[in-house]
Amino acid sequence: MQYRTNPRTQQQLSILGYGCLRFSKKGAAINQAKAEKEMRFAIKHGVNYFDTAYSYPGSEVCLGRFLAKGYRDKVNIATKLPHYYLKQKGDIERYFQEQLRRLKTDHVEYYLMHMLNDVAAWERIRGLGMEDWIARKKAQGQIQNIGFSFHGSTENFLKILDAYDWDFCQIQYNYMDEHSQAGRRGLKRAHEKGIPVIIMEPLRGGRLVQGLPKSALRLLEREGSGRSPAEWGLRWLWDQPEVTVVLSGMNDIAQVRENVRIASAAAAGCMAPRDKKVIARIKSEINRYMKVPCTGCGYCQPCPAGVDIPGCFSAYNTRYTDNWYQGMKAYIMCTTLRTTPSNASKCLKCGKCERHCPQKIHIRQQLAQVKRHMETPVYHIARMIAGKIGNY
Repeated sequence: MQYRTNPRTQQQLSILGYGCLRFSKKGAAINQAKAEKEMRFAIKHGVNYFDTAYSYPGSEVCLGRFLAKGYRDKVNIATKLPHYYLKQKGDIERYFQEQLRRLKTDHVEYYLMHMLNDVAAWERIRGLGMEDWIARKKAQGQIQNIGFSFHGSTENFLKILDAYDWDFCQIQYNYMDEHSQAGRRGLKRAHEKGIPVIIMEPLRGGRLVQGLPKSALRLLEREGSGRSPAEWGLRWLWDQPEVTVVLSGMNDIAQVRENVRIASAAAAGCMAPRDKKVIARIKSEINRYMKVPCTGCGYCQPCPAGVDIPGCFSAYNTRYTDNWYQGMKAYIMCTTLRTTPSNASKCLKCGKCERHCPQKIHIRQQLAQVKRHMETPVYHIARMIAGKIGNY
């Protein structure tokens, strides 16, 4: 296992982290015995970072039961506060104590604000006393590092980075999201600030493995390296020194074995120029299914009406490069579940964005298509449900 240093604490973190969202199920519940077998193998082979969340059904309980069997001091727990559920000051401590009980522990090494997508959301929970609460928990030793996970635009990510003295952050990042969401710009900015970056969705939920177009799979076969699609995606990430930990939602012992093997050999600079050309060709094959040729450069921003133009186009493209569900999920998470929504229907058709677009995209026309295909009755139902559950 390779390790990278948390520059703030000098702690050594395994470059492969265990994502605890996708444990196998037995009926409606998590298959505890199977999950424990897989986690045990991971720890034995050097994985020391385990990521879960309050809102991952059964995940904290499953992890807590396992770690209580003699593994707690071998790993770092990362879990997430559902800040979107908070209504009053006392809620922060109430949720945290419930998480400690689930995890059967008295402290958490890495604690995140879950899906903190804009500064307004941070300001809201600051108003509930969040900064003082964090300071107390750190002083008491119950939290060692405070961070946030993010789904949204690069510009919003950069603003959140500067809104507080964060200890770490977690972003969606892979070779298809290189210039969307926080993107490479966000990754590099966090690294420049000395903030460790944890990567989620490194293979887009497995879609960069099982969901590749046949033309991309044929390309990999012709390339002849013997690497699996998963290895190509993971090595692309670990090639970048700014990446600290890459989370993988492993739920099969074969996946754990393969990922441990790759993580034992991959290092910064592990991708040769020829390898990077292969990745570029894979991206080109996937992009053939894109609807809008947006590169996520952000020159169209800021929009006077507050539309996250790159985010809208990225989600719209995901609908066609991946599938309808993933596209809709990305659209809702990245434009709608924010204190101030930034979805396509806010477009005023002023045309300011088009004057700055280096790709000469007819942005107003394309945003109308995004609205038509993404803001469907299903979208509006999901938005209403989210509004009742959280604070959106």
